Formats: sequence, structure tokens, C-alpha cells
Amino acid sequence: MKAYYLFLKDNVPYVGFGWLTTFFSSFGQTFLISLYVPDILSTFNLTNGAFGTMYALCTVAASVIMLRYGPYVDFKPVRLVTYFTIFGLAASTILLGLSFHPILLVIALTGLRLTGQGMMSHISLTIISRYYDKDRGKALSLSSLGYSVGEAVFPVLITSLLLSFGWRWAAAASGVMLLLVLVPILFKLNLEELDQQEEDLKKAPKGVSLAEYGALLRDKVFWILGPASMALGFIVTSLFFFQLVIAKERGWPYETYSLFFVGYAFTKFCFSLIGGSWIDTFSARRVFIYHLLPLLFSLIGLALIPGLIGAAFFLLMIGVASGLSSPVKSALIAEMYGVERLGSVRSLFTMVMVISTALGPMLVGLFMDMGYSIHSIVLVLSAFTFIIILNGWRLKKGT
Repeated sequence: MKAYYLFLKDNVPYVGFGWLTTFFSSFGQTFLISLYVPDILSTFNLTNGAFGTMYALCTVAASVIMLRYGPYVDFKPVRLVTYFTIFGLAASTILLGLSFHPILLVIALTGLRLTGQGMMSHISLTIISRYYDKDRGKALSLSSLGYSVGEAVFPVLITSLLLSFGWRWAAAASGVMLLLVLVPILFKLNLEELDQQEEDLKKAPKGVSLAEYGALLRDKVFWILGPASMALGFIVTSLFFFQLVIAKERGWPYETYSLFFVGYAFTKFCFSLIGGSWIDTFSARRVFIYHLLPLLFSLIGLALIPGLIGAAFFLLMIGVASGLSSPVKSALIAEMYGVERLGSVRSLFTMVMVISTALGPMLVGLFMDMGYSIHSIVLVLSAFTFIIILNGWRLKKGT
């Protein structure tokens, strides 16, 4: 912790920018949008399946649009890209509250997924990865803590607004809060320091063609990092989405199971910091080949350990994996591809991650509808994770 303290003494403004953008990305994350779902279903007379399909399509659409706008962080001023993203996120949140037709709802959800989960996270992790070299792991870990704090703070805040004023006012108020709180804070930060240096800016591509993305897709490194980028989002989103079903099938009292999320959040917080130190000490490349092992252990524990001990083990290991994942993958992309076109490269990986969070619940739900038990599904996910871990070991051999 002393190393983090010494690092923060001189880097609060820059790491603070990274933390703020991940923190406020919460408005486009599934855990927060899900709070509006019961009211949306009732208001628009939608079934769970219909809304789930709509949400998945909006998420996929947002991830594809990311390929167009994600590279902007390589050649546009950080302040400009960030402000446009904030205004887009605020407008999408307000539009959610004002939606009186399913078409407006689709536009709002697509905007939330694009600007919140997509661009806000992308801006944070790309800019921090590019700006820092020596202490990149620490900087990314501290920035990623915004996710954990957002998961702790915003559900309580939004739920209070929902209960007091209804879902439409809660959504609109969230958008206004973004403009009144985040914009003034960022205005005071010296974000020009985070811009590309002039000599690097000259080398940065002014956008990316489909041919360039095709070259990335043909690169063996992508087929090592891509599946790893997909695995955690696919699996964790799916299992959390159906956690009530899992708790019922395994006989876990949900009130007790929900308390274990404190351990999940604490473990995720700690291993985000630990992961940053490991990256700076051993390199992201070396940490990467091990970082999905806790995810595999969590699935094995969920499948084989009975009772609440299995529930606790599952959530603690998921916390370890989630804490390590964000700084490790972001640092590794910078290590493997360099920082000159980092925004373009990360756009592709962000698209993969966002699509995985859309497809995961849909596919797992489909298998459940076909009659497969949670136990069987988890065993398949375990085998899937094991294969991805073995694929990741190709990095140790230099691909």
C-alpha cells in the first residue's frame, strides 16, 4: 500500500480522471439499468424474453458503433471526446425517462450501452494505459476501482430515487446529475497533459478502416486476448443475471447469499490493487496467463461444493477474477500493441467484451429453457474457461 500512496501523491489528477470515468460508466452498466427493468416491462407491456432480446440487440449495436468512435481517443483532445461522451450518456439517461414509445426506449438503451459501458470505460482505460508506462499497473488498478465504488453507491442512490419519485424521474435526474457533477469536476482537471504528444499524434491513425480491423483479426495475438476478454463478461454476466434461479436450485437462502456480495466486492477491490502491483513487478504478459484461474475455480466450486460454502467460494473467486481482469487486460493490450493506436485496438476488444455481456444471458437462458440444469451449464462453462486458459498460455511461448 505504501507504493500506491507514493504513486498517488503526484498522480491524483490523472488517476482521478480514470477513476471518475469508470465510476460514472455505471449509468450504462447492466447492474444499474436492471433496476429499471420491472417498471419498463410494466410500462411497455413487454415480456422478459422480449426485453432481453431488445437489450441484447441494443448492446450489440452499441459495440459495433464503438468501432467507429472508439479510435477518436487516439487523435482527438481527451477533454473533447470525454465531454461528448458525457453529454451522450446524460442525454441517453434523460431519454430513458422520457421514453413513451419502444423506439425511443431502443435509442436510449443503445446510447446508454455505447456511452456508458462502452466509451466511458474505453476512454478511461485507454488514456491511462497510454499515459503511464512504468506505473501502468497501479494507475489502471486505481482507475478500475471506480467500477467497484459505482456498484456500491449507485444502486442505493437510484433505488431511493425510484421509490421516492418513480423510474422516469429517477432516470432523468441521473442524467442531470451527470451534467451538474461530472462536467464541472473534469473542467478543473488539466486533461491536456493526457493528450497524445505532438510527435505521437502525427503517427496516430485518423480513424481505422475495415482493412485495418481485418489485419487485427488475423493477428494471432487477438485470438489469445480476444477469448479472454470475452470469457469473464460472458460468464459473470450470465450467472449474475440468473443468480436467483441458481440460488433456488442450490437451496441457498437468498437473504444469506446476498450478504456474500460484501465479500465479493471486498475481494474485487483488493485484487484490483494487488493485480496492479503484480503487473508493475512481473509484467502484464506474465500475470495474464494466470488471471483466469480464479474464474475456473469459482465455476468448479459452484458445480461441486454444496451449501452456502459453495456460494461463498463462488463469489470470492469471482471477486478475485474480476479484480484482476480489467487492469491486466488493459495493460497487456498496451504492452503487445504499443500506445500509438491504442484507442483503435481497444475499440475492437471493447466490442468483443460488450457483445459477450449481451450474448451470455441470452445463450444461458436458452439452454435453461431447453431443460439443462444449472449444474450442467456450469460444467460446460468450466470446460470453456479451461480451454481459454490453455489458449492464453501461448503467450508464454511467444505465440
